[in-house]
Amino acid sequence: MQLLRLFDTKSPEINQSKILHDIIDRQTLASVFQPIINIQSGVILGHEGLIRGPENSDLYSPHNLFKFAKVENRVCDLELASLKVGLESFAKHACSNKIFVNVSPECLQEFGRNKLISIDYIESLGLNPKNIVLELTESSPTFDYSELYKVIDSYRNVGFQIALDDLGEGYSTLRLWSELRPEYVKIDKHFIHSINSDPVKLQFVKSIQQIADNSSTKVIAEGVETEAEFVILRDLNIAYCQGYLLGHPLPEPIQHVSKNIQHLFTRKTISVFPKAAGTERQGNILKLLEKAPFVTPATTNDEVNVMFESNEKLFSIPVVENGIPVGLISRFSMIDSFVRPFRKELYGKHSCTEFMDTKPLIVDGSITYHELSDLITQMEPHHLTNGFIITENEKYIGLGSGHALLRKITEMQISAARYANPLTLLPGNVPINEHIDRLLEKKNTFWACYCDLDNFKPFNDAYGFRQGDLVLQLVGETLAKSVDVNLDFVGHIGGDDFILICQTTNWEERCNFILSHLEEVIPTFYSEEDRKIGGIEIDDRQGKSTFYPFSTLSIGAVKIVPEEFASHYEVSAAMTVAKKEAKRINGNSIFYERRFRGDEH
Repeated sequence: MQLLRLFDTKSPEINQSKILHDIIDRQTLASVFQPIINIQSGVILGHEGLIRGPENSDLYSPHNLFKFAKVENRVCDLELASLKVGLESFAKHACSNKIFVNVSPECLQEFGRNKLISIDYIESLGLNPKNIVLELTESSPTFDYSELYKVIDSYRNVGFQIALDDLGEGYSTLRLWSELRPEYVKIDKHFIHSINSDPVKLQFVKSIQQIADNSSTKVIAEGVETEAEFVILRDLNIAYCQGYLLGHPLPEPIQHVSKNIQHLFTRKTISVFPKAAGTERQGNILKLLEKAPFVTPATTNDEVNVMFESNEKLFSIPVVENGIPVGLISRFSMIDSFVRPFRKELYGKHSCTEFMDTKPLIVDGSITYHELSDLITQMEPHHLTNGFIITENEKYIGLGSGHALLRKITEMQISAARYANPLTLLPGNVPINEHIDRLLEKKNTFWACYCDLDNFKPFNDAYGFRQGDLVLQLVGETLAKSVDVNLDFVGHIGGDDFILICQTTNWEERCNFILSHLEEVIPTFYSEEDRKIGGIEIDDRQGKSTFYPFSTLSIGAVKIVPEEFASHYEVSAAMTVAKKEAKRINGNSIFYERRFRGDEH
């Protein structure tokens, strides 16, 4: 009880500053460990060591701890105490897997300079340096990159690995990724939350995984809380995941995943990627233009530095002479130069041209996004970080950022990948084929159903396109509402042709529900007179009066066993055959193609 009172920061007699110093100096911190798990196998890669302050105090949460430590100018002291408490606590549990420990670049540089985390210290704990991952948590862009690289190399040389935390949130994690080549990159939980229903987040994570594949980096998804998020990440081939779904932070590292989630690692079904609506046109890059301030060659380095310090959102400053851009000064190059000893004193009064990039990327505002993207990919990586100068008739008009270009290209990729039917907004041919190929690649058995409206053209001719569109929308909505959205895929090829790709084993029951519902609702689209006779009587193409019953739905279904089908082309051909057989049956009907070996019992 006395210990709890000592750390009760709400008590008026207790000074928070003194408490913080006591916490750091006496290392009265506690470690908890959250598992990081292989998303395919369920094997635990390691644990992230998280720190907690004294219980029942305002400084219990790490957020409050580090916020107050920053005020007291003791952030690195707190990080060092946290790191040591985490390592020592982990060592006591004699775990054989990895421990991820958080450290900021600024503090890591200090630890390296002063040898505060030495190999002798690590070995004295009985830990193998190869099982320690330094997780860089970037909080500001003011550290010295060149020194950071040297410190990291020294740790890597004795076995440590590197991870980047919260990708997508920090100031310059893309640059750090490019230059540090970490073993692991952790995607910020913002991009994981509801990824199963957000196509923009899906595309972002897809892009990150592509970069990871090309740079031999393993991706860790943070903040996984639902099975739907987990399955999407697994299907994107993300390597590892972490979050409350897999395990809460606990005082003792777990050795195996909970029985409650073991089914996630044996589940064979694939996710249905979220759809987006709308279209995107190709356009020029003027929408990326930012009216950024510029300087002339007469401007000094000190003046440029003041501009950067007064505007933290300013990533680059163009150097313009007589309206013509002659160079570009990046925030990072300026910081790199000025943090070195005596550089500011020596070069502060000199012309800013000494630190500018004399060969920046300069583009005319009339070029397209894709032309600019192609141009950047053929150039040095720093052009993506520094941005590019936009001109009109060779005169400077503004800047564009690499991040804004990436965001725009991502949006356009999403738009191009939709190929959604404009009437029903259901996916069209391309997404349908991609989904089938994903199932075949995963060796999953599924049921492919081709749905085709009967007597729809005569109805359309008699009642007009608007009424016909309403019927098509009804069919699309009925299909979409009758399936399991996490397992079954609904597509609209065009006209009155729809596709169902079912992983649910009760697909036939769902199809029968669809047929019974449409049998009840479709007649309401006919006039009262036509409902009385059960259809419409109109002239056919030869001018002969012909009777057409109510429009019905024919479903041709095939059980797809991956060993028998090589691609979506073969699946499509099998569905088409089954659909033709279904249309031979009068009224709402299902024809189940049973000629394939997959249907032998």
